[in-house]
Amino acid sequence: MFFPHVIHRILRFFGYEKAPTAGTFSKTAQTYTQQVAVFQNRGLIVLNPAFAEHCLAHCNYYRLSAYQYPFLATTTPKTFRPGVHFEEMWELYQFDRELRRLINESAKRVEISVRSRWAYELGHIYGPLAYATPAHFRKPKEYKRTLQTIEKEIARSREEFIAHFKTNYGMSHPPIWTVCEVMSFGNVSKMYSLLAKDADRKRIASAYGLSQEVFGSLLHHLTYIRNLCAHHSRVWNRRMVFTIELPKKGPPDLVASLNTSARHKIYNTLVLLAYMRSIIEPTSTWPGEVRALVTAQPAHVPVGMGFPANWATLPIWKP
Repeated sequence: MFFPHVIHRILRFFGYEKAPTAGTFSKTAQTYTQQVAVFQNRGLIVLNPAFAEHCLAHCNYYRLSAYQYPFLATTTPKTFRPGVHFEEMWELYQFDRELRRLINESAKRVEISVRSRWAYELGHIYGPLAYATPAHFRKPKEYKRTLQTIEKEIARSREEFIAHFKTNYGMSHPPIWTVCEVMSFGNVSKMYSLLAKDADRKRIASAYGLSQEVFGSLLHHLTYIRNLCAHHSRVWNRRMVFTIELPKKGPPDLVASLNTSARHKIYNTLVLLAYMRSIIEPTSTWPGEVRALVTAQPAHVPVGMGFPANWATLPIWKP
């Protein structure tokens, strides 16, 4: 069986596919001063060029450019509306950075809780090696690949409790209640979705008041969101690739706070994170922190994230 890169080399050798040639890109690297001038030439007001250059020195021009779109003129491409200042674009970037911090913080709490619940339920039903027993899971090939990834995570781990079981018990696989602490959130999500019995998935999901379908979808979505945050990618105004299957029957306050017409925006993610935090940590101030951050922004900012006009009055966001 030939791999794609081998096929490409064969095609190039016989002249059916040309290899890319170097030196065909005509643009040259620009200084920070030149980058600021590009913004100015497109109509952006830069009252403090030194500050703008400092920002660009620590934030790539193309990363910052993603936040220009609310400020562009609708008639002339790549031209700013009259009166727009550099600081407005920079403040939007800072808002997105703070939002990612809040999302990442809450997603971590969800991850720790779900890993614990997954290990608790399966450990009590199937014993300490539940995760390493193929009979408890479906899709054998996918399960095998996931288990191999988990085994690599165990091998890399320097946690004392993992070393303790290896040394004192000679176990090929440590018990599930220790393994869950070294598993990635992605692998927890996969192992949940691969459980052979609906009853097992329902038992775990019901601890959070969600159906197994919604809960499994949420776990998959949060692994995607965590990856965006880990790579410092924009979440404001992003069209989400992996969306959440939204609950329709309950819980009532959660359903009432969702925006079904903005499935590809970050708003519903924030609603579900707020809901999960209320289950995991009832005294959490996280929803209030999100509310304060968003309400301090210009009106176009929450609109770009799928927030409905009456979002602040919805149950999940009420103080």
